[in-house]
Amino acid sequence: MEEKQGERIEILTKEDSFDQVDTGEIIEETQKYDKKMEYKICRKLDFRILPVISLMYLFNSLDKGNISNAKTDGIEKDLGIGGQEWNNMVMIFYVPFCLCGFPLSIVIRKFGPANTIPLFMFGFGCVTLLSASAFNYGSLMAARWFLGIFESAFFPGIIFYLSTFYRRNELARRLSIFYAASNIANAFSGLLAFGVFQINSNTVKGWQILYIIEGGASVVWATFSFWWLPRKIESCKFFSEEEREYALYRINVDASASHTEGMKIWDSIKVFFHPVAVIWLIQEFCLGVPLNSVNSWFPQIIGSFGKSTVMTNLYTVAPNVWGAISLLLLCFGSDLTRMRSAFVLIALIGTLLGFVVFGCIDIKSNLGAAYFCCFLMTTGTSASSVLTSTWYNNNTPNENRRLVMSAIGVPICNSAGLISANIFRSKDAPKYVPALAITAAFGGVSACCVVIILVYMIIDNKRRNRAQNVNWTYKDVPTHLLAEGPKNPNYRWMY
Repeated sequence: MEEKQGERIEILTKEDSFDQVDTGEIIEETQKYDKKMEYKICRKLDFRILPVISLMYLFNSLDKGNISNAKTDGIEKDLGIGGQEWNNMVMIFYVPFCLCGFPLSIVIRKFGPANTIPLFMFGFGCVTLLSASAFNYGSLMAARWFLGIFESAFFPGIIFYLSTFYRRNELARRLSIFYAASNIANAFSGLLAFGVFQINSNTVKGWQILYIIEGGASVVWATFSFWWLPRKIESCKFFSEEEREYALYRINVDASASHTEGMKIWDSIKVFFHPVAVIWLIQEFCLGVPLNSVNSWFPQIIGSFGKSTVMTNLYTVAPNVWGAISLLLLCFGSDLTRMRSAFVLIALIGTLLGFVVFGCIDIKSNLGAAYFCCFLMTTGTSASSVLTSTWYNNNTPNENRRLVMSAIGVPICNSAGLISANIFRSKDAPKYVPALAITAAFGGVSACCVVIILVYMIIDNKRRNRAQNVNWTYKDVPTHLLAEGPKNPNYRWMY
């Protein structure tokens, strides 16, 4: 290996090479960069795609989390749900959610995310509408079951969809804008519930009106999204011919392995053969406990303040707005510094402190401190999830493996809702101290997983550089040449 004034020349031996990669091609492809064209392409994609999918996810979050708002309006009394039945009803959502993510990801890969994701949205919108007609515990359980099916592949499908349009160092901030819709939904759901629950009707309950409004909006927006979303980068009609060619080139250089290969299931699941992928799944599961505790039980946590139903819903607004702001700050910072692990750790530690301090103080005599802890709880729940998803997508060049990794990782994260659904027990109300302690413990384990992955990546990158006598980072090799991922000696981790 020689290096001459910025020009890199690599001599690969037969033993070192992988698929006989032409390093002249590597050098040529990584050097081509048009800043002006990059800006034009990203702006067009941003205005065409992000507003639509952000609203899609907002409605998705509303339909998934409105059960918590409905509880503050007495849905459990109206339907005769009591004790452990409520926890079972919350928990049942996560069973099909976890089971159906992978098989539906195959459907997404076969028919395309722009075709299938709006159909999934149409499905969960219809289920939400039908939930308004629930008449007992069993009927609501059935609705929650089908809601879990339709929502299972929605988020991983969106991640996969965006990864086919944006470079790796552009993905986190776009996902943060998209995912911020979830935090806004949590805040907006409190405001919407506050307004809806003021309606006085002798025939329709407030929670029924809430389901009708949110379900109907999802159905309408799903129909629009199916028509609006571009199918693939090379078919975007809003690009000029020059823009289209460059857009396809930049994705091949720094996003995925192939846009044409079919779905090969056995090859796709090889992504889990590497120990880093396994630790990522453990981390996803552990961070899912604080994430689902906030998403499903935040109004009940706020309820420990002893306020009225109306004020409890209003108190949820500001922390959720802050959660959206901190999500954007952390993800934009991650993209600009091109680091994932450090920002995941910041997010996890912030949330961990929120749960620990909230569980340790006397709420009634320290109401201000307790409310501040609620802001800490929302600081990192969404950000840690988004950045972790971005992190393993960035390190999985193969398109099929990337989709499968998200299709397994995201449901595993949400499967932690099974834990959250069972640790917030009515007998521990109003403060739920055992639940807060368990949630904090899982957050701590997730942070430890991040540290383990980070240390491994640093060591492995240095080992690869020593073996090839270079000083490469992930930016130095086009991702479409790395279909086999870490097995390729030219591969470098993005951490």
